[in-house]
Amino acid sequence: MGDIASALSENRRWAAERFARCGDILQRQVFLDDGRREGLLVYVEAAVSNLMLEEHVIGLSDVQPLSSYKEAQEALLAGNGILFLEGDERAYKISSKGYPGIGVSKAESEKVMRGSREGFTESEKINVALIRKRLRDPRMKVEEQTVGSRSHTMTALIYMEDLIYPRLLDTIRERMDSYEIDGIMDSGMLEQLTEKHWLSPFPQFQSTERPDRAAAAVLEGRIVLAVDHSPTVLIFPSDYNSFFQTCDDWYNRFEIASFARFLRFFAAILAMSFPAIYVAVTTWHTSLLPTNLVLSMAEARRGVPFPSVGEVLLMEISFELIREAGIRLPGPIGNTIGIVGGLIIGQSAVAANVVSPIVVIVVAFTALCSFAIPNEEFASAFRLLKYGCIFMGAWLGLYGVLLSYLWVLIHLSHLNSFGIPYLMPYVASDLNGYEDEKDSLLRFPMRMLTRRPVFARRDARIKLRRKD
Repeated sequence: MGDIASALSENRRWAAERFARCGDILQRQVFLDDGRREGLLVYVEAAVSNLMLEEHVIGLSDVQPLSSYKEAQEALLAGNGILFLEGDERAYKISSKGYPGIGVSKAESEKVMRGSREGFTESEKINVALIRKRLRDPRMKVEEQTVGSRSHTMTALIYMEDLIYPRLLDTIRERMDSYEIDGIMDSGMLEQLTEKHWLSPFPQFQSTERPDRAAAAVLEGRIVLAVDHSPTVLIFPSDYNSFFQTCDDWYNRFEIASFARFLRFFAAILAMSFPAIYVAVTTWHTSLLPTNLVLSMAEARRGVPFPSVGEVLLMEISFELIREAGIRLPGPIGNTIGIVGGLIIGQSAVAANVVSPIVVIVVAFTALCSFAIPNEEFASAFRLLKYGCIFMGAWLGLYGVLLSYLWVLIHLSHLNSFGIPYLMPYVASDLNGYEDEKDSLLRFPMRMLTRRPVFARRDARIKLRRKD
């Protein structure tokens, strides 16, 4: 039995209420039969083109009648247009090409072995549609507003209405309205203006180029911020743990995902402190090393005019310059500079007795560790802190390295992202009944991950249950 009203005003009211605050879902008034019959077309903006409207609405070809609002909603969120007519108790599904496909772009910086290859584009409308494509639920809201007094850049806050804390939404609105700027050219500019702990090297927003990652964050009760002209969206709140997670952590078996996460956590520690440990041991604590290793290192350093800290700093800065040059040059040339430049400089420096071979190994291994961290902004924080650790190791030895660990830990314990402790779930685990620990350093089997993280509202955290 159908429930669609024959009065167009009732259908218009249903669409307005059902898709309230969904800025990507539009309503268009149309007239048929030479203007004698009024209709209402409801559609997802990026999924239904203007050309399709001209071809199909006027001709009423390739349509399918629908008898209930539920069918209309499902067809709409699948990327089709829905037409209501005055005096008709049915709706009509107008087929379209649907949501943008993989031809849009590919995620370059967050590659995975398993999962979607789609990536965000520089169009905010299409980026919202790529998320809507994965979450066909009218409770997913899209609030659009312009930022920048001269650029008038379109932004979109994307969230699941029944999962987020309203105060979180109010907070980001207040922060976005607290500044007036000429123009916003990328989401990174908006990120810097709205961060609370802006002196910290650690990001409080999580950035991603992957629509599936953004959609998963919305399902966790987090908010996604898309900015026009930027292929990167921002996710908040965020915590230390979320920066080590990748999409295929949930697509692969829990044993593989847990092993990969352990490697990333360990790589982050070494990316910050491995050169400092080398400097500390060779400068102050050579007695900790086996005799054969000490003799081998002493032989390798024979003729090197610099102390250990000088060698490490020289090679670290050289590798940073190679990395920066590789990024700025065109793709094939940049890759060549990165590989050939590193080999030539390292081999030439060793041959000229400027540095010892062990330092080249230490610096190269440290670079590999930093590349193992999935999020580039997060990895940059460890690359920056590495130099502070090196100086502390040269000054106080291993005690200086331990003091560096302690300082970073204290700093992280004082950070929060929109009210969520940065070290969740390693602190304040009881906020979600210790459930978040099941998806942290170790990833539990999928059937045991029954609750959403602490980001979601307390009364809406159940996400998985058996039907029986």
